[in-house]
Amino acid sequence: MDIQDLRSNHPEHWNKAAAIRVLTLDAIAKANSGHSGMPMGMADVATVLFEKHMKFDAANPTWPDRDRFILSAGHGSMLIYSLLHLCGYKDFPIEELKNFRQMGARTAGHPENFLSDAIETTTGPLGQGISNAVGFAMAEEIQRAKFGKKIVDHHTYVIAGDGCLMEGVSHEAIGLAGRHQLSKLIVLWDNNNITIDGTVDLADRTDQVMRFKAAGWHVQEIDGHNPDEIDAALTAAKKANKPSMIACKTHIALGSSAQDTSKGHGALTDATLIADAKKVYGWDAEPFVIPQDIADAWKAIGTRGAVDFAAWVERFQSVSPNKQNEFNRMYAFEAPKRLAGKIRAFKKEISENAPKVATRKSSEMVLDVINPIMTETVGGSADLTGSNNTKSSDMSAFDIDNRGGRYVYWGIREHGMAAAMNGMALHGGIRPYGGTFMCFTDYARPSMRLAALMKIPSVFVMTHDSIGLGEDGPTHQPVEHLAISRATPNTYVFRPADTVETAECWEVAVTSKETPSVISLSRQNLSTVRTDHKSANLSARGAYVLAEAEGKRQVILIATGSEVEIALAAREKLQAEGIGTRVVSMPCMELFEQQDETYRRKVLPAGPARVGVEAAVRQGWDKWLLGERGREAKSAFVGMDRFGASAPAGELYEKFGITADAIAEKARALL
Repeated sequence: MDIQDLRSNHPEHWNKAAAIRVLTLDAIAKANSGHSGMPMGMADVATVLFEKHMKFDAANPTWPDRDRFILSAGHGSMLIYSLLHLCGYKDFPIEELKNFRQMGARTAGHPENFLSDAIETTTGPLGQGISNAVGFAMAEEIQRAKFGKKIVDHHTYVIAGDGCLMEGVSHEAIGLAGRHQLSKLIVLWDNNNITIDGTVDLADRTDQVMRFKAAGWHVQEIDGHNPDEIDAALTAAKKANKPSMIACKTHIALGSSAQDTSKGHGALTDATLIADAKKVYGWDAEPFVIPQDIADAWKAIGTRGAVDFAAWVERFQSVSPNKQNEFNRMYAFEAPKRLAGKIRAFKKEISENAPKVATRKSSEMVLDVINPIMTETVGGSADLTGSNNTKSSDMSAFDIDNRGGRYVYWGIREHGMAAAMNGMALHGGIRPYGGTFMCFTDYARPSMRLAALMKIPSVFVMTHDSIGLGEDGPTHQPVEHLAISRATPNTYVFRPADTVETAECWEVAVTSKETPSVISLSRQNLSTVRTDHKSANLSARGAYVLAEAEGKRQVILIATGSEVEIALAAREKLQAEGIGTRVVSMPCMELFEQQDETYRRKVLPAGPARVGVEAAVRQGWDKWLLGERGREAKSAFVGMDRFGASAPAGELYEKFGITADAIAEKARALL
């Protein structure tokens, strides 16, 4: 449908959509930065969606049963900012749009969930939004099975572009959604055939319609500028028993001289171009001014959901107080009060029995304690359930005929798993965790980084965390991955030494509200090093004295994970020679750094020589080896400086010099 037909046959719709287009042009021109074309092209789709289909109340952006709107094509952020302003969300007065992309504004270059409750997820890295959306839709299914349809019954809508569908993670997400028949998920594809470099066929020939159909989706093709077709397609999509994809044929930068060109993708700031486009739109208001009748029409859309919200509150208050409290607790990321006691009892039992097990098995044992209490946990693995030990005995599989299942078989989809986990956490009411091998953090990495950026407590269970996995060799032996994760802001990287520490690390991970966790676990069996039960969570302090020096303290050995027991053996050798040696277990550097200076200096005092021990690269260790001022101690590191090899674990530790003898030798050389 061309512009003149739209203006003539759908004047009210046209004016509302034009408001999005002109706000986009005005904000990007003022910022001299941004992406104009997508909001201009998808304004008709967004207008119909918000006016006739989205369940939301602008006055209550955190309403748990609202429909979720995800702008996967996050570069077109002025689309969502315009919608939020026009609908009357308090976080988005016109001043915010005038400050688009400026320091301190909520209108960041790409949508950021932590800047406003009205933004569901951080997007911009293409493919993440549509993949998050799969997690949102799964969370809705799980919550609906748990609390009933009168409390949980909403849709997840996504606007995705050609770039989102080219990214590999979209393939993982689309396949998952089709397999699980996530019928509350509706994707609106902005089919404008334009990328930064040129037309899509420069790089891709995929028939996206057939691709979605092959994955088990309900698919429709429409004119993305025809409000009647958009409305009818959304109505049909909501009735489908599968996830839906609506291919919306659109014109990027509609109505401007940059229409249907790569130039239209970016910032349209030329004054003549903007004036000419506004003339085509029939728009003569000043920049950032919306005529009152159009503004009122949009405000009515923003308040329409107040009736639905009030009805939901009434339904929610009709359920039992216990159910209300449990629902609110889960959405607040509050742990059950009895969790701490259960963890303490488990730790005491382990200290007494001192099992020798791999920490991946320890993790499974801990999950058998946590999951029956925290029924909001949803676990899973990327086709490594038996190796990651992520399925506790109380869990059943999430599936088409078991929406209450809390275990997801993700398949070989590390990236899709991590992105969907983030979506679950963002949806609310769910604490997701998922497992793979530590070296495959490479495949999950973009979503792990975004979890940290978005301040959500996703838990990434990474087993087979060193050369200790043995014969699978260097392709599967992580050496740099701990350093990569530790280099990421707002991330807890845990590497427990035994079952007791594993329990403590899990306790921190499942009580965190704004920080994701990477739990690094061994394939090989490890001795229990915490045989003296302590009620306090020592791992929550990041590092602590595990074994004190006898006599004058000359050496401090600092170790993590599977190397702690090796450090203890080195201590025995040194103590036998009269060299007083303290062993510090450091399961989480980030938590140790958060402790006050008095505690840090108590654990790592200046003076004694320091030796760090970890079957990984040295990066990230120098702060603790050299001292926080860089000159507090002589130091050495025992670890990896190259890739591993294929051999039994014991031989590998000998080959790469991570032994009690090698540690003791390094310590002696420093004295």
